[in-house]
Amino acid sequence: MKKSETGLMPQEAIEGKILLIRGKKVMLDRDLAMLYGVETKYLKQQVKRNIERFPDDFMYRLTKKELEDLIFHFGTSSWGGTRKPPRAFTEHGILMLSSVLNSKKAVHVNIQIMRTFVKLREMLSTHIELKRKIEELERKYSKHDKHFQIIFKTIQKMLNPTEKPKTKIGFGK
Repeated sequence: MKKSETGLMPQEAIEGKILLIRGKKVMLDRDLAMLYGVETKYLKQQVKRNIERFPDDFMYRLTKKELEDLIFHFGTSSWGGTRKPPRAFTEHGILMLSSVLNSKKAVHVNIQIMRTFVKLREMLSTHIELKRKIEELERKYSKHDKHFQIIFKTIQKMLNPTEKPKTKIGFGK
């Protein structure tokens, strides 16, 4: 993985590893191990030795169904022959990892991951605030002008995109 000029992981690379599972933003053990530069086995050992630091709201093991969904979403080639479903770490669990891995790299990677989580939260709150302001303007102006009604409908479509049509994979005639 390519590092930025400051020696830290690019934020986009970390953002791509954050998944939404069970309604929470999480990162998987194998992705965190890769970011920390350790083997997944080592990361799991450290967690197991310090399991009291990882309650269910910090870390949990994916169900077989969740794993199947991930494999389907990402394709089987990148998952190999994993025997047990991976562990998912919430933001708090990731913070706790830096204390059990005891390395400078873990601390620096955690700082970058936390900045990424904060950035994602800020983007979400900005989106919600923008949506609120647009709805307020819509209530104020759309009743008076047809042009505003068209503009607001277009903006609403952009803020609330419908599900994209599924494309066929393979050769079509």
